[in-house]
Amino acid sequence: MDLKRLPYQFTVCKLKSESDLVPEKDFWFAARTDEEISLVCKTSDCPSDTLERDDGWRGFRIEGVLDFSLIGILSKISSILAENKIGIFAVSTYNTDYILVKEENFEKALSVLKDKGYNIK
Repeated sequence: MDLKRLPYQFTVCKLKSESDLVPEKDFWFAARTDEEISLVCKTSDCPSDTLERDDGWRGFRIEGVLDFSLIGILSKISSILAENKIGIFAVSTYNTDYILVKEENFEKALSVLKDKGYNIK
C-alpha cells in the first residue's frame, strides 16, 4: 500500500463559529457537532482567533481511492504506530484516509510503516 507524505505543517483547532472557517484555502477539514466546530488546516492558514489550537502536526495519506468494503486499513496503520508509541489524529474523506502525527514523530512513523511493507512516496 502506498502512503504519500504531505508537505505541510498542520494545526488542529476548535472554532467559535462557522464564520471562522477558511473556505478560500486549498487544504482543510472541518467538522461540526452538537458540541464543537473543529478545523484541521495548514498551520499557515489557521484562523488567528480560535478557542483552542494545537500546532505541530505533519501528515500523510493513503494513496488511491479506498472502497468502502475494505476493512481494517486505518486500524492496521494506527496499530503499527501505537505499538511504536506514536499517537495519531486521523481524518477520513470519501476517497481515503489522512493520518496526522506530531512533527517530532513524523519521520519515525514513516520509517516504522516502511519497515512493515508500506511504500512511502
